[in-house]
Amino acid sequence: MTIDFRSDTFTKPTPAMLEAMMKAQVGDDVFQEDPTVNQLEKKAADLFGMEAAIFCPSGTMTNQLAIKCHTQPGDEVICDHLSHIYQYEGGGIAFNAGCSVRLLQGDRGRITADLVKESINNPLDVHKPLSTLVSLENTANRGGGSCYDFAAFEYIREVCKSNGLAFHLDGARLFNAIVAQKESTKEYGRVFDSISICLSKGLGAPVGSVLIGKREFIQKARRIRKIFGGGMRQAGFLAAAGIYALDHHIDRLAQDHDHAKQIATALSSKDFVGTMLPVETNILIFEVKGKYTATQLAQILKENGILVIPISATQIRIVVHLDVSPEMVRKTIQVIETL
Repeated sequence: MTIDFRSDTFTKPTPAMLEAMMKAQVGDDVFQEDPTVNQLEKKAADLFGMEAAIFCPSGTMTNQLAIKCHTQPGDEVICDHLSHIYQYEGGGIAFNAGCSVRLLQGDRGRITADLVKESINNPLDVHKPLSTLVSLENTANRGGGSCYDFAAFEYIREVCKSNGLAFHLDGARLFNAIVAQKESTKEYGRVFDSISICLSKGLGAPVGSVLIGKREFIQKARRIRKIFGGGMRQAGFLAAAGIYALDHHIDRLAQDHDHAKQIATALSSKDFVGTMLPVETNILIFEVKGKYTATQLAQILKENGILVIPISATQIRIVVHLDVSPEMVRKTIQVIETL
C-alpha cells in the first residue's frame, strides 16, 4: 500500500464520479453548446451568487485569465510573496499579462488591508506602474493551508474600491477554507470581483477549474481562453466530474482536516521535527532538523510506502486528500512513531 501525501492533485475519480462522467451529455464547448459544461458553469456561478463562470483545464489558467482580464500591460499586481500566481505559474503574470508584481511580506501567505494600502502606487507618478489588481490566495498553499479571517477580505475590498483596484481570489483550495471556517460561498461572491476554484484538488475531480465573475468579465475571459488555447470541445465528460464533486465532496473535506491534525500530533513529539506551521486545513508543513535532512526523511518515509515532498532543504509538506483513508493515516502514524 502506497500512501501519497505529495499533493491533493493525486486523487483518482471515485466509481460514482466515473459513472457520472460516462453518462454526461456533451457538445462543442467552444461554441458554448456542451450542456454539461454549461450546467457546471451555471452551478458554480449560482453557488457564489455571481453572474457567470468559465470552465478551464487548470487553476493556473483561471488565475492567468483573471489577471489578463483585470489589467493592461505595464500595470502592477499586488500579492503576497508566497502566492501561487507568483511562485508556481511560470512567470505568467509577466508573460501573459505584461505586468510587474508588488510582493508583500504577509503572515503565512496572508496580507492585510494596511499592507495593500501602503503598496499602491501613486497613479500620478509616471515613474511607477499603475496598481490595478490585488490577488489573494485562500487557503494559502505555502502558508500551510492557512485561512484568512473573512473580515480581512472586507477591509481589503474597501481599500481596492477606494483606489479603483480589481480584487481577485485564487481559491484553489477555497472549499477547504469554507468548511474549516464555516463560511458561506455567497459571502465570497459579494466581496470579490473574480474567483478561481479548483475542482481537481480536495474535491477530487480529475481535471479542471472554474473562473467566476460578472458576465462581461467572463465573456472577455472566454476570448482570452481561446487565445491561450484553452478550448476543450466536448469537455462535458470532465465537467460532469466537477458537478459531482461540488454535489458530493465538499462536506467531506472536514475529514481531511482531521487527518492532517492527527499526523501533526504524531510528528510534534519527534525530536527531528522543528517548527511546524499551524494546521488549519489539509496541508501540513514542518521543519526537519537534527539527525535527518528533509530529503533523507522523505526517502525513509518512501521506503515505508509513504510519499511526501521536501519543499525546501529543511521543510517537508504533507497534503491529505480524498484518497487518504483512516487506515492510511493510522499506518502513517505508526511509521512516524518508529522513527
